[in-house]
Amino acid sequence: MNRELLALAADLSRRHRPFLTATVVWARGPSSGKSGSTAVIEPDGTVHGWIGGACAEPVVIRESREAMSDGNPRLLFLGTEEDIATAQNRPDVTTVPISCTSEGALEVFLEPVLPQPHLVVIGGSPAVKTLITLARALDWRVDLVGEDLDLPEVTGSSAIVIATQGHYDEPALESALATEAGYVGLVASGKRAETITGYLRDRGLGDDQVSRVVAPAGIDLGHIAHREIGVSIVAELVKRRAAGDLQGWPAPSENPHIAIDPVCDMEVEVATARWISEHEGETYYFCAPGCKATFEKAPAQYAGT
Repeated sequence: MNRELLALAADLSRRHRPFLTATVVWARGPSSGKSGSTAVIEPDGTVHGWIGGACAEPVVIRESREAMSDGNPRLLFLGTEEDIATAQNRPDVTTVPISCTSEGALEVFLEPVLPQPHLVVIGGSPAVKTLITLARALDWRVDLVGEDLDLPEVTGSSAIVIATQGHYDEPALESALATEAGYVGLVASGKRAETITGYLRDRGLGDDQVSRVVAPAGIDLGHIAHREIGVSIVAELVKRRAAGDLQGWPAPSENPHIAIDPVCDMEVEVATARWISEHEGETYYFCAPGCKATFEKAPAQYAGT
């Protein structure tokens, strides 16, 4: 990895942003991707660096987003149908056929680098000590905020828990709802929570904001001591994170709309397609500009295939 990519990766990590490194570990020519070629890929599909040509890049981006979604590294093999038949004997490899005119092949190692889960705790109730201790034991990044409500940077992957014991619930909750936090929990009884959310509605907050509040925060564990409330909240946060609710970046569609490039038969994800052409009222999607140009020279030859 060159210095620019190392600096970018360090910056993204410092700012607690998810990314993935993609490294070509093997290549067979003709291929524009060479052994050692490296890229840093962000969740929106932005690629910094070089991993391969127009046929390989969309596949690598798609698989990279999957890897960032589940957090698991993987070895990706891209090649011809004949190559795939051989590679399928390797159960630890994800195989993807590429049908472009080049007969090259690539192996790319995808390694997601995800930020620590982030918890912001407002207040100092007896539940807070337990909550912070357990969260840090699980390697969560924890920020404790006092009455000044000086919140750190909060993203969609952050969770905010308000445990002020009624001292400044209302301003704390209003500040939390002004952020993009993926979870806003309030340690309060159901009756107290209704009073607080009613106050916020009177201040002009809409239902779309107020409905984000989880109250009482935590999984119902029955009649428990106040410190044990921290256990129930951590359990709820772990459950939500496992379900993907605190991911904070777009998850790949479970069933993306796929079109077939009529020239080379490559699969193309419609939502991210960069090369598109219209012919007799139909839309066609291409893996690379060369396929698009070939189609537009003789569309009747490929249309409807």
